[in-house]
Amino acid sequence: MLRATVFAEAPDRPLLLLGPSVGTSVEALWRQCATRLYGRYHVVGFDLPGHGASAPAPGPFTVADLARSVLELADQVRPGNSFLYAGDSLGAAIGLQLLLDHPGRVSAAALLCTAARIGTAQMWHERAALVRAEGTAAVVAGSAGRWFAPGFADRSPQVAEPLLDALRAVDDASYAYACEALAGFDVRDRLAEIAAPVLAVAGAADKPTPPDDLALIADGVVHGRLVVLDGVAHLAPAESPEVVAFLLDQHFDPERAAGIAVRREVLGPEHVDRATAGTTAFTRDFQDLITRYAWGEIWTREGLARRDRSLITLTALIALGHHEELAMHVRAARTNGLSVEEIKEVILQTAIYCGVPAANTAFRIAQRVLEE
Repeated sequence: MLRATVFAEAPDRPLLLLGPSVGTSVEALWRQCATRLYGRYHVVGFDLPGHGASAPAPGPFTVADLARSVLELADQVRPGNSFLYAGDSLGAAIGLQLLLDHPGRVSAAALLCTAARIGTAQMWHERAALVRAEGTAAVVAGSAGRWFAPGFADRSPQVAEPLLDALRAVDDASYAYACEALAGFDVRDRLAEIAAPVLAVAGAADKPTPPDDLALIADGVVHGRLVVLDGVAHLAPAESPEVVAFLLDQHFDPERAAGIAVRREVLGPEHVDRATAGTTAFTRDFQDLITRYAWGEIWTREGLARRDRSLITLTALIALGHHEELAMHVRAARTNGLSVEEIKEVILQTAIYCGVPAANTAFRIAQRVLEE
């Protein structure tokens, strides 16, 4: 029932499946993001029934039915093997259903712009009735307002128009069935059953599934992380492909995942997630570099304890006058177990070997941070 699109051929690498939102094609939604992945995966997307390249649905279906179809697709590519999964909106709801119904098959998931219950059953039944009566053309204007952050369609028509064209081309009955599948979808009381690592990505401007919906998922599963993207609404892979690709690499690639885990433990999740969400095409390579090498290679080594690495880092930052980084690493030093007295001793030591002016500035910065 679901037609596959191969974005990257890597038969010896982990399988990554990509799921689209209702009304979109996987090509229009995921292509730009899929081509920006740094980690090596065998990347395969799929279209919903009657969407994109998939044939129209022969009758009603549920989200659980779609999850079974995705599993069949995965078995065509890697029979019986586990796989990585990323989806947006209904595509992410399918991911939640896979995690619940087939927990041994999904090794990690990224769920974007979704919810454990999306909207209300009445809303979806009304939209299904509208499309049956007037076709998908009747929901194009409303979808444009929901899908994109203010001004995005005007700034990036080359992204928005193919998505809206894909909506116009969707089989009316299949779109209505998808709406009715979402009307019956509610897994809010089952989130605690999900043990696989879950990355929940919210758009700050998303009205159908606001950040609180993604926070509920991140908090409800056993191992969840929430990242909120400013200036993004409901179709994050298309609106912010660079950042979403960076997030997927952090979550799915073992080397990058180890680095981001340590970075969040040392510097604090709020700081790291804020820095990640602010990544741009200009800064992504640098963010990737420090995640992989500073945090994935150096801070994970067993030769020194983290508190010792904090001692060394504080000294180096004082000596080189990197004051903004010093404030951040004073906080990290407390996280890594250094006492206020030990931080004072480090700065006193630098007064002799790095200079009194450097230590004077360091004391001022450290005192402010420690008081906070």
